[in-house]
Amino acid sequence: MLDLVFPPRCVGCGRVDHQICPLCRESIAWLVPPFCARCSRPVAIGEAAIPDRGEIVCRVCATDPLRLDGIRVVAEHTGVMRKAVHSFKYEGRTSLARPLAALMEKTATESGFLPVDGLVPVPLHPRRLRERGYNQATLIARELARALSLPILEDAVVRSRPTKDQTQLSAGERRDNVAGAFVATPAMAVGRDYLLIDDVCTTGSTLQACADALREGGARRVYAVTLTRAHWNPTTGRAQDADRGLGRTIS
Repeated sequence: MLDLVFPPRCVGCGRVDHQICPLCRESIAWLVPPFCARCSRPVAIGEAAIPDRGEIVCRVCATDPLRLDGIRVVAEHTGVMRKAVHSFKYEGRTSLARPLAALMEKTATESGFLPVDGLVPVPLHPRRLRERGYNQATLIARELARALSLPILEDAVVRSRPTKDQTQLSAGERRDNVAGAFVATPAMAVGRDYLLIDDVCTTGSTLQACADALREGGARRVYAVTLTRAHWNPTTGRAQDADRGLGRTIS
């Protein structure tokens, strides 16, 4: 009934009756090969290394790989996807969970990570959850779990302490900020494979901290899929495609 009175509008162009209209969907900057087999950073000729097992990896992962078994990303954090994530995360447009999860389904299916024992949304601290009213990662994971016929394990890992907003932090500061901020539930982790779900990957520090907690709890393998990847500029220590004009930078 609400849709009849207030029909959904495309987050990209405002077209009525679509959350993300076909034209805006076509404009999405999908993340396509070549990209790093471990962290999904786009790589170009001359920027990649090929380790013994034959995977193409970025120079960062060749020397200091993230402690995950792999990350896959749906699209670059730009254009309509940037608008969608911002509206979904900060403006309370929770109705975007289903179309965004539908975009993530193809990436998850083709990642080579499945099957897993369950989907684990990256948790918010209870204080942040109260402020926002919902965890965007949980909403996406619930929709994705239904689509993939997989269980969602919302309590497999919890955020044990609040952390600073990561917007102004360097890569090293981001790692320190979230190190030890998550704790796994051992009874849910031992001997299992998990797929972490989150909205944006910037440096991967939060995903790595979650994976560390799950592994300490006994998990066997930990993968991750996110909606977007923000381009990290190591010179400035900031995401290159910050949400200019949207009132917030990528955290």
